[in-house]
Amino acid sequence: MTDYFIKLFNTSKEDIDKVITAALSSGGDFADIFFEHTAVNSLVLRDCQVNAVSSDIDYGVGIRVVKGDKTGYAYSETTELNDMLRAARFAASIGNWHSATDKVHLPSTATPDRGSHNFYPALQPWSETSVALKKNALMLLNERTFSLDSRVIKLIGYLTDQETHILYANSLGESFEDFRPLGSLRATVIMQDGERTENFHASKSFRQGFEFINNALVENLAEETVKGCSFLFNASQPSPGQTSVVLAAGGGGILLHEAIGHAFEADFNRKNVSIFSEKMGHRICRPGINIVDDGTLPGNRGSLNIDDEGVPAEKTYMVKDGVLNSYLHDRISASFYGVSPTGNGRRESFRYMPIPRMRATYMENGDMDEESIIRSVRKGIYVDSFSNGQVQIGAGDFTFFVKSGYLIEDGHLTRPVKDCNIIGNGPQALADMSAVADNLKMENSTWTCGKGQHVPVCCGMPTVLINNLNVGGIN
Repeated sequence: MTDYFIKLFNTSKEDIDKVITAALSSGGDFADIFFEHTAVNSLVLRDCQVNAVSSDIDYGVGIRVVKGDKTGYAYSETTELNDMLRAARFAASIGNWHSATDKVHLPSTATPDRGSHNFYPALQPWSETSVALKKNALMLLNERTFSLDSRVIKLIGYLTDQETHILYANSLGESFEDFRPLGSLRATVIMQDGERTENFHASKSFRQGFEFINNALVENLAEETVKGCSFLFNASQPSPGQTSVVLAAGGGGILLHEAIGHAFEADFNRKNVSIFSEKMGHRICRPGINIVDDGTLPGNRGSLNIDDEGVPAEKTYMVKDGVLNSYLHDRISASFYGVSPTGNGRRESFRYMPIPRMRATYMENGDMDEESIIRSVRKGIYVDSFSNGQVQIGAGDFTFFVKSGYLIEDGHLTRPVKDCNIIGNGPQALADMSAVADNLKMENSTWTCGKGQHVPVCCGMPTVLINNLNVGGIN
């Protein structure tokens, strides 16, 4: 533990040892302590000027105690020793330890290279970046957006930056510290053509400092929003019914995350909620399909050097060559299954205990090109933008709202379409994937996953063809 982190959290190695001892005082098998200091700044552009600025700091410590199959958790918004000891004793007393199962042995993850990788160095830290520079970025976005199309009548822009310091220790003698930057640039454009108005949203987000915002990125975001909004004036709803669906590279990854990825999280499988609970080692889709959850992508919004319970990041193959290869584990589920944790123990903040969560989830490249896949479809729909969706995690039934796409007729993209729903079942859609392209694209937008608590994630995929999905109207 470095002096900087010790001073930041007004604590000491001796105080941390006392807190862990107090946490184990009622017979717990394992205890850990998670310190967090997060600074968030936000600028908002409306009516062609930056007219709202906000800053916030979140600070505190969470203490977890595990005994058998039971967990106690408490937090404190101060790091004074007496307050931490009080929280530790409260966490220790929450569970009825006498009714817990046999002693749990949470796996140690000590490795020689712990902390040696930094997947998100901030070359220009947000804390060292002036408000003037941030304002200039939003003003440039505003200028470029209005210059692209005379129908633009309004732009709402957001620039949000975050720097999080983490200090962690547990009763196995492990400890780590991490500095996590995060920046997001978002834009919503409103355009008017005669009596009609349309709006379109796009964003970019990375675990980087201010260096990620450059002229090329701002230009790309402006073009994406204006092009997307302009498209909507010529689009209409497709006819409902069952059809083939081609998901475009990048944005289609949200369906992979929501309708399929959650079903691979180990807590759902441990509780027999997921449809994949009894399918480890079984074929669940065609050979050649590989689905990954990766915490090691440099600068990626979903990446983690170390997860929120001290496990180093890794690249985890959930599906390998069409076979279910691994669930996404935190320490507790890894202990239950007798495997190593995969670095997926994540939490929204110190107020929450860690649970298995995705990081950057994507499908690896296949062996076809997008054009060939489209040519193979006689009648279907090509989807390049989703706006939201609903998923029943256990069974995987989903409904996703299509913001924009095209009809596919006799192997060609024809009429633009919008405002329809794609309806299906995630595991069945995975089984029905009949073609995967070689154009993997990560969708580096401001994806945030909600599972009782919210964490930043990323997703991506190459173009894929799914047979037999239902296309419905907006109701």
